[in-house]
Amino acid sequence: MNGADSLCDTLLANDVRVCFANPGTSEMHFVAALDRKPELRCVLGLFEGVVTGAADGYARMTDRPAATLLHTGPGLANGLANLHNARRARIPMINIVGDHASYHLPLDAPLTTDIESLAAPMSNWVHRIGGPEDVALSTEAAYRASLSPPGIATLILPANAAWGEVDSAPSNGLGVPPPATVSRDAVRKVAEAVRNAPGRVGILVSGAAARADCLAIAGQIAAARDVRLFSEVLVARMERGVGRVAPTRIPYPIDAALEMLNDIDVLVLAGAPEPVAFFAYPGKPGRLVHDDCNVLVLAKHGDDLNGALDALRDELGVRRSQPLSQPTVPSDLPMPRGKLTDDAIAVMMARKLPENAIVCEEAITSARRFFALSAFAAPHDFLMTTGGAIGDGIPLATGAAIACPDRKVLNLQADGSAMYTVQGLWTQAREKLDVVTIIFSNRSYAVLHAEMRNVGVKVIGENARRMLDLDHPPFDWVSIARGMGVEAARAQSCEQFCDLLDSVLTRRGPFLIEAVI
Repeated sequence: MNGADSLCDTLLANDVRVCFANPGTSEMHFVAALDRKPELRCVLGLFEGVVTGAADGYARMTDRPAATLLHTGPGLANGLANLHNARRARIPMINIVGDHASYHLPLDAPLTTDIESLAAPMSNWVHRIGGPEDVALSTEAAYRASLSPPGIATLILPANAAWGEVDSAPSNGLGVPPPATVSRDAVRKVAEAVRNAPGRVGILVSGAAARADCLAIAGQIAAARDVRLFSEVLVARMERGVGRVAPTRIPYPIDAALEMLNDIDVLVLAGAPEPVAFFAYPGKPGRLVHDDCNVLVLAKHGDDLNGALDALRDELGVRRSQPLSQPTVPSDLPMPRGKLTDDAIAVMMARKLPENAIVCEEAITSARRFFALSAFAAPHDFLMTTGGAIGDGIPLATGAAIACPDRKVLNLQADGSAMYTVQGLWTQAREKLDVVTIIFSNRSYAVLHAEMRNVGVKVIGENARRMLDLDHPPFDWVSIARGMGVEAARAQSCEQFCDLLDSVLTRRGPFLIEAVI
């Protein structure tokens, strides 16, 4: 047994069953060890941003870490943007970053980098393995760190630690640590603030508090105490659809967010941080609640959010039989006809979404209406890019499909951000994943056009337009997808889109629809 075998055995003993990988020379002994462990599924990504984003999607759907395999500092650096998104999603992940043999580092070979400094900003925990005898204990520590509380653990594997012989028994597994219990005093403090609030009260949910069971409790509190229920702007995972409580998502545009929260005098945080503006704008505040708002933490990430909400319900005297407020189904939702628009796609998606689907949304500006409409769709899971770094949608959908092979995955995807990690389509084809990618083909960074207006620019000139528009030349998404091994078709009308969607929802395997809007 060598160090790489020990690493694989320790992962398997702790039920880490998937490794998303883009290996290089320093990791060949680990690759060889993976070859000896067929029960550990290896998924190749052609770019490290696909690898880290897919591990994020996998963790969101399983609440378990996958491993990634990255090649030295540059490989890690290529995956950092989606590690940033994963860190903001507060999910578990174990990065294994190969490095030169420890005695080779002083020679400063071309790929020598400061991996610790690269990893630290996007990781909750970073550790360099000292030698082959240290591999098993270090891997156990990485597993523990990825779940206590859930976050990103980065383990640096020197080549000589991987190839060095080791004589150790495999790990027996550590088990999943339980979430921390919230103190009764904290619950009483929040309940008192809710009862004595001078005005409106809001509850902001995130993490496990955005799952159906927690939402039901929060919804009972909201109905009984006239409390408003909110979710974050960027949703890591929420269980949505008919029969489920539907929080109001705080808008991305700052003026709309400020207006929504301007009458909230007490804001209770359940697994969420305080809401703030995405960016600073001249003459506008960074905090979205007013200065006199009393912001209270009921429970934080890593706490038992279900237990905390349950305790708050009891402390407020809300009956467990309290009926829930259900959203009113819009009356103006006929099936769209004629010209294809982003709103028309949102309506058709909400009407046709299959039960138990997973929706990964990175349509930036084009799919904003879908979230509201998804409250009336069939029950499903809704995932978003959480850190604002674009290029996460295709990888998220890939990881979600690996995690849940029996569920249809639909990726609502902007065209500009899709080009950051388009290689993920190849992984979907290779793994035969049941993913439908819907490209909102507006041939523009539309969100940046809006941001130009937000900072006061009235007229966009030629230089700015050349940095914001994607139509010279336009992308041919059907050809791009087919070149990656994914079947594809183009829709330019509502009728074409509707027919394509009906067709792909009845078949399995990857498919891309270019929706020209």
